Amino acid sequence: METRVAIIGIIVENPEQVGALNAILHEYSQYIIGRMGIPYPQRGISVISVAVDAPQTEISALSGRIGRLDGISAKTAYSNVTSGGNA
Repeated sequence: METRVAIIGIIVENPEQVGALNAILHEYSQYIIGRMGIPYPQRGISVISVAVDAPQTEISALSGRIGRLDGISAKTAYSNVTSGGNA
């Protein structure tokens, strides 16, 4: 199956949802290349970026599930790089 490389940008405004967020990310761990989290205590938020290499449908599903969590928003940027399978 063809996969794409993408970055999911996540803003956490509700720290009570971090457990649910981590559970979702764990479900998709086979597609995650890496992740970086930056706490921003002055604003009371955290900023997380997650790099993935996955089928388009899986990236969309992951981003959608994250974005449905209360107090968490997610946006995805896709590369034009595709492959026949996970790298």
